[in-house]
Amino acid sequence: MYKNLENKLKYVPNKPGVYQFVNTRGEIIYIGKAKELKKRVRSYFQKCKNKTPKTFAMIKHINNIEWIVVRNEVEALLTEANLIKKHKPRYNVDLRDDKSYPFIRITNEPFPQVFITRNIIKDGSKYYGPFTDSSRLRIILKALNKVFPIRSCSYHIDEDTIIEKKISVCLDYHIKKCEGPCEGLVTEIKYNNMIERIEQFFKGKTKEIENCLNETMINASKHQRYEEASLYRDQLEAIHLFKKTQSQVATDFTERDVITLERDGTIGIAVVLRIRNGRIFSRDKLYLKQLRDDDDIIMKTVIMRFYMHSDFIPQEISLEYLPIDSQGLIKWLSIKRGGSLRFIYPKIGEKAKELRVAKQNSKLLLGEWLIERKKKRFQVPKILDTLKKDLNMDVAPRRIEAFDISHLGGNDTVASLVFFLDGKPKKSSYRRYDIKSVSGIDDFAAIREVITRRYKRVKNEKLPLPDLILIDGGKGQLSMAISALRDLGMDYIPIIGLAKRLEEVYIPGNSEPQNINKASPGLILLKRIRDEAHRFAIKFQREKRKKNITGSFLENVKGLGKKRIEKLYQEFKSLDEILNVQPELISARTKIPLKTSTEIIKIVKERKSLN
Repeated sequence: MYKNLENKLKYVPNKPGVYQFVNTRGEIIYIGKAKELKKRVRSYFQKCKNKTPKTFAMIKHINNIEWIVVRNEVEALLTEANLIKKHKPRYNVDLRDDKSYPFIRITNEPFPQVFITRNIIKDGSKYYGPFTDSSRLRIILKALNKVFPIRSCSYHIDEDTIIEKKISVCLDYHIKKCEGPCEGLVTEIKYNNMIERIEQFFKGKTKEIENCLNETMINASKHQRYEEASLYRDQLEAIHLFKKTQSQVATDFTERDVITLERDGTIGIAVVLRIRNGRIFSRDKLYLKQLRDDDDIIMKTVIMRFYMHSDFIPQEISLEYLPIDSQGLIKWLSIKRGGSLRFIYPKIGEKAKELRVAKQNSKLLLGEWLIERKKKRFQVPKILDTLKKDLNMDVAPRRIEAFDISHLGGNDTVASLVFFLDGKPKKSSYRRYDIKSVSGIDDFAAIREVITRRYKRVKNEKLPLPDLILIDGGKGQLSMAISALRDLGMDYIPIIGLAKRLEEVYIPGNSEPQNINKASPGLILLKRIRDEAHRFAIKFQREKRKKNITGSFLENVKGLGKKRIEKLYQEFKSLDEILNVQPELISARTKIPLKTSTEIIKIVKERKSLN
């Protein structure tokens, strides 16, 4: 493999950029970035004892290398993050549900809207987040709506809209939840001053909002606008109530995020505590899978993906340890923030306590996730319990292997094996077989061959046994499969046949089909598995036929190319069928000239006489 890539490696530029490793199927399996592409990419193929098992496994699957050259290291960092999110390569860290995290969006318009969204639209709107606790986010927004008269409508409101009186005030105006920007009852300047205070709120600067509201309340009271003063008083009380739900952890009022990571093998949890005005403003969590890298590489991925779409980056990010490429991360975040930023690694004091709080959270959350995963692993889906009862089985069939035979008039006979785990297809365990010992139409012998080949291997290699074998067919096919299992000494494996005509289920020892309600979820699952085995077999059979067509003896006929041969096989399923029709019919159905159709019949007759 290395030799095949040697020529490609010569052309890798020595510039900053992003590299992609591609497998034989054209799939991107890994994306990385480098300050010097040539040096970094070549390092994967040099002999080194320090390579991780993940790197060794990945290198075996590299068939091609692609790259994108960018202007600088920061641009490479951002490009890498975007490409990883888009392609989700197998050997990069997988952040579960990353694209579904909610944000607070403040729209880019004269009278902005403020609402929760999961879609990032690059139209100049501002986004605060991501927040991984959506219920917490809804509580925050509810508190904001109590404090500020934010419009709840989704109309685009500008000067023309107001002048032309396209929109009228709604109920929110009459109950004092909105100041009526749609009719010009509040100025754009006043409305956007309120939006600025909301932005300050999301940056954790609640003190400024409190001072502003307090001064406005006192001023209104002095001028005997008591109703207006009482409104500001209620807003202040709502702010104080919201602050009570936050935890005080420090006397340092620097805006700061605290990030910790806890992992167990290839899964982990990253926790982000947002510290604003010395309080825990929010706690967010990221679920991580496919963790094959060291912690410093994973931490880099977490930071990149968490801050990619956020419009607010804090002054400090508190970490347990130095992430890989920390200087590149700091450059990127500083540019995004529009100001300086630093990573800190506290060992003592209040900031170290914050780290311990975050670490404790990540440990607890990982523990909960592991328990849930274990529960799911041993929890049997209800549909399998139903199937267990339908078939009178001792245990629910969590592992089901299904077989089907496909051929075209006795030619190109193949078999398929599909595997379902807990009622869901696991395509990596699908298998397909060329049937070798059968000539002509003999589904019974073909089933016997594929069952023998499959379970002989299962027995020799000590592979996991299925809880149920499903044969696409009736009593005849089932009998042959049982006979093959008996010869292997494996006839203890539960096996059934599902006949297509009436969807009847046959079990060993019973000449009559099993009495199962046609609307039973268990029977519906069996039909779905059978249909999937049939689909997979048909697909393989067509591929094989197409391959055979390429080397068909009919290519010797003058005026008959691959497309016409393919059309011929689509219309006539076997050579015998071609022999039993007139040239005029072949020409009419395939649009092949009559002279060529006559020659086809002649060649087919010669071929049959030789056999």
